[in-house]
Amino acid sequence: MITNTRYWFLVALMVLVYTAGLFVTLFENDSAQFAVMAMRMVQENDFLNLFKGPQEYLDKPHMHYWLAALSFKIFGIHDWAYRIPGVLATFLGAYSCFGLGKLLYNKDVGKFAALIFLTCQTIVLGGIDVRTDAVLTGFTIFAIWQLVTYIENKSLLGIVLGAFGAGMAFSTKGQIALLVIGICVLCHLGYTRKWKLVLNWRVLIALLVFAMTITPMLYAYYHQFDLHPEKVIRGRGNRSGIFFIFWEQSFERMSGEGIGKNSSDFFFFFHTFLWVFLPWTVLAIVGYWWRAKAFFKMRFAYNPKFEFLTIGGITLIFFIISFAQFKLPHYMNVMMPLYAILTASYVHSLHRYTKKKAIKGLLGIQYSILAIVFIFSLLVCFHVFKFERAGGYIMLIATLLVIVYFCLKQEAYYVRLITLSVYASLLLNGIMNLHFYPSLLEYQGGSTMAKKIAENGISVDKVYKLSDRHTWALDFYNQRPVKTIPLAELVNKRDIWVYATSSELEQLRQAGVDWEEELSVYQFRITRLQLKFLEPTTRLKKLNNMHLVHILQ
Repeated sequence: MITNTRYWFLVALMVLVYTAGLFVTLFENDSAQFAVMAMRMVQENDFLNLFKGPQEYLDKPHMHYWLAALSFKIFGIHDWAYRIPGVLATFLGAYSCFGLGKLLYNKDVGKFAALIFLTCQTIVLGGIDVRTDAVLTGFTIFAIWQLVTYIENKSLLGIVLGAFGAGMAFSTKGQIALLVIGICVLCHLGYTRKWKLVLNWRVLIALLVFAMTITPMLYAYYHQFDLHPEKVIRGRGNRSGIFFIFWEQSFERMSGEGIGKNSSDFFFFFHTFLWVFLPWTVLAIVGYWWRAKAFFKMRFAYNPKFEFLTIGGITLIFFIISFAQFKLPHYMNVMMPLYAILTASYVHSLHRYTKKKAIKGLLGIQYSILAIVFIFSLLVCFHVFKFERAGGYIMLIATLLVIVYFCLKQEAYYVRLITLSVYASLLLNGIMNLHFYPSLLEYQGGSTMAKKIAENGISVDKVYKLSDRHTWALDFYNQRPVKTIPLAELVNKRDIWVYATSSELEQLRQAGVDWEEELSVYQFRITRLQLKFLEPTTRLKKLNNMHLVHILQ
């Protein structure tokens, strides 16, 4: 393993990357939407009812929004305050990777697993584009670690903490938490043949703790939906929130019913994995292959030197979620701790058994990944969004010199493999969080317009929109949801500002509405990047405009 000094230096650098991401403008749609939902809880002092704009929100449980609202209560309504619970949950996930890796293997594997988890691309992205998955992932792996601690040591504290973690994860995103935790624990129980522990009195205490943990979320669902069968949600009346979270939620996502279908591609998560686990993707794939091969050779006979929790959990969960008709890349986040531990154990075994040829080959692959990241970073900083200040060039050159130094330094292949892989993540995500995203988000119309509203001293109470089109970023940074006003009612208003698209401005002209002032900003759906947008010479062709006009009448 690398020295403690270098290990903690790399961890500290990753913490700085996550910290830099705290202060970036919120992304539309989900991050800004969820932040507005939590903000509304605080402003209206209503922590039982969830709303997505004017609509009642049934889709996800309350825990993520409660944690964000708590952060708003403590720190005020800021984008960085919204992200704090998700980033802290990510650090909990990293520590849990360490604990579970140490329990299943040894301390070195645990430390390496935590480092892999913190540096894999989708987890770093989840720390800046914070959705429910950050909290879900942190508490899910925490629950698995503690429940396995109970299985191995018959620890009462372990099963109690495991039940609490499972309750928090379930209260964050529902059944997917229990699916992941349940499959992993069952894989471990089945492989170690410790089924008797299921019939232990401690399990009853764990069930009680789990029930107590999810009770606030269930009560909120009951209060908002079960007590009001007259409410029509997604075209259906008589909706039970409790029945939904225990039964309907996952089946809707598997079938696409209710929320719609976006992918019937069974292999969606296979090709998605190629980027979400960077820079460790190849190591994970090779490690999975060799571990699966070893189990088949042993015919799955128990061997205390092996564990089946990670590879069994990955295989079964991957297979099940691939049937879902609604898929998004961040749905894989909850599996990243399992990949981190599996990859760490595989690479550590190569080092332990002195497989220098294999490590050297993998190091060559990691050099290639680092080279791609190097080229991408230069393109971003010198072409896509050019540095405007000399400080940016100084920081980039200093970082690149450090990386080149470690590339040329003569060290053991295993040490170089870890160090350069982490530096690939540090370079990529440092550039993204400190330069790329801040530059990109200048083209997000809502947040940019909110700055202009503040700069011009415009009262947010006087800002309206003409349609129900969501304006999450503008809502959040104005700290007030933009009110909708039909065009027909506009004639009865005086001294107001209307936030509109170019086509809506044309509707105003045709209706004979005049305005005195006009503020305009660029608008681009920044979560759906296109090459023509990234290319500066063609960027203008992909941009729309948002306008804020002052109507006096």
